[in-house]
Amino acid sequence: MVAGSSSLLRRREMAAATSGAGRCRLSKMGSGRRPPPARVRVAVRLRPFVDGTSGTSESPCVRGIDSCSLEIANWRNYQETLKYQFDAFYGEKSSQQDIYAGSVQPILRHLLEGQNASVLAYGPTGAGKTHTMLGSPELPGVIPRALVDLLQMTREEGAEGRPWALSVTMSYLEIYQEKVLDLLDPASGDLVIREDCRGNILIPGLTQKPITSFADFERHFLPASRNRTVGATRLNQRSSRSHAVLLVKVDQRERLAPFRQREGKLYLIDLAGSEDNRRTGNQGLRLKESGAINTSLFVLGKVVDALNQGLPRVPYRDSKLTRLLQDSLGGSAHSILIANIAPERRFYLDTVSALNFAARSKEVINRPFTNESLQLHVLAPVKLSQKELLGPSEVKQAQGSEEEEIRSPEPTVAPVSASQKLSPLQKLSSMDPAMLERLLSLDRLLGSHGTQGTPLLNTPKRERMVLIKTVEEKDLEIERLKMKQKELEAKVLAQEASDAKEKENCSLTMLRPLPRRTVTTAKPLKKAVVMPLQLIQEQAASPSAEIHILKKKGQKRKLESLDASETQEKAEDCWELQISPELLAHGRQKILDLLNEGSARDLRSLQRIGQKKAQLIVGWRELHGPFTQVEDLERVEGISGKQMESFLKANILGLAAGQRCGPS
Repeated sequence: MVAGSSSLLRRREMAAATSGAGRCRLSKMGSGRRPPPARVRVAVRLRPFVDGTSGTSESPCVRGIDSCSLEIANWRNYQETLKYQFDAFYGEKSSQQDIYAGSVQPILRHLLEGQNASVLAYGPTGAGKTHTMLGSPELPGVIPRALVDLLQMTREEGAEGRPWALSVTMSYLEIYQEKVLDLLDPASGDLVIREDCRGNILIPGLTQKPITSFADFERHFLPASRNRTVGATRLNQRSSRSHAVLLVKVDQRERLAPFRQREGKLYLIDLAGSEDNRRTGNQGLRLKESGAINTSLFVLGKVVDALNQGLPRVPYRDSKLTRLLQDSLGGSAHSILIANIAPERRFYLDTVSALNFAARSKEVINRPFTNESLQLHVLAPVKLSQKELLGPSEVKQAQGSEEEEIRSPEPTVAPVSASQKLSPLQKLSSMDPAMLERLLSLDRLLGSHGTQGTPLLNTPKRERMVLIKTVEEKDLEIERLKMKQKELEAKVLAQEASDAKEKENCSLTMLRPLPRRTVTTAKPLKKAVVMPLQLIQEQAASPSAEIHILKKKGQKRKLESLDASETQEKAEDCWELQISPELLAHGRQKILDLLNEGSARDLRSLQRIGQKKAQLIVGWRELHGPFTQVEDLERVEGISGKQMESFLKANILGLAAGQRCGPS
């Protein structure tokens, strides 16, 4: 029973190509020509029986048919089989070199063309994904073999005399519980995944190490591999608990004009395997890790289904793994999926799930293109001819001589003496000193780069004329700016002179003395007498009694005359309360009697004494006896010493006037 007919596969491929083409055109190519499609290639590797399993005589549930096909028992009817066809099938006896040379090595050449490539190892836990990608010192896997060949290719392509200069950098990260961790720098913490304006996926802050040889790669990769999170389960003693991604960048810079730049990225991804917690026995942290792994793999399957169905939204952002694989699935990379499966019948369900995912992934269409750009800010070394070093008048003479040479069919060559030979440093007296300094610097720069002995008349005529015209325009612009600057400076100087003259006239006018102006002082204010009504009546009855008034307290203020030669003192009036000693003693005695004999209601008639303070005074009097002086109030709780002075003044005046202001 074949899993899907060839016509159905072709229709799905065309639908996926149509949907993927629209996305790639919008995000990558813009309005230009669409890049050719490249389907995701799928290879399946069947690992041999693991030692220590339940009997080696157990028949496998998977069997290879040829180099591209396999069959597996039908779970509904074990008398039938399900057949799958992929790009490559590697049986139990296949070696690491067979897998690398047959599936991975052909895509490395795309990196030198400025394109991206991806290699993904997929499968259930214990199926041999890490062995396929890393291998062992005796049997190296995909990663070390790919780095050896890639570094050799870059050395050959970037050798002296070749048009491109190449450099290689590496980064290594893991996705552990939806956190992007840098394995080259574990202390960096969780990193974020971004997308630039051209749709390229990048990780700011990710460590990049330059490598020139395989020894440099091992020096960075081996310690970083030990930082990857692994754990023991019932199925695997060193089970990967995270998705590991090795990113290798190949940067190319063209040595000659137009100085193009290319960047190719190689993703080598070792995915964590899906797990059945009933068989692995995960608990606690292992259970949480397996939940994160299964969730990310489930989102990966949703992305593949959305690409195959041509849905308008592909859920790349639902997981950090799919966000990072946005270029590998439905993007701009040449992708290889290596599905690892196990032959044991206890892995039957995991094997069927992995094969179904691989069959769906085979229908995904990518649109690889060359990541090429021009480095505009780096210009080619300019070779100036002798005419470019001449003045404007000499340029016109040179142009006239060139036109005569063009008109004449046989140009005549006149003998040139040694003094008349062209030299880059002759006839520069008429040029601007700044331009002369720049030309001398350029001459020294060309000499330092080994071009001192080359002739300076190799520039084509059109470019030479354009350069001469540009220099003349720049000279005219400089002269215009200089004239404008001189005009502005003259205006500023004239304005400063007029401002200084006005300021001088103003200062002379202000400092001129006014002889007839007289300074008058304000008349003193009249004194206001404030007396209580009862006190006025008593004083009226006894004429000899002293009248208590509110007197003025004078403060002196100095006034400067206009000519700054004389000073005058003037009293500034303000009011100050002054009470006669007899009235003060009488008031204090009356307050003391009220404190010793009055009830709480009577005490409330005093100003600044409320209900609470009146009760405190009565209680204190019952405990300690009568008050001997008014200052004993400071010992009562709630009466502070700072409030005593205002209390006495307010109550003495109030008792003298027979008034009550009420409690505060």
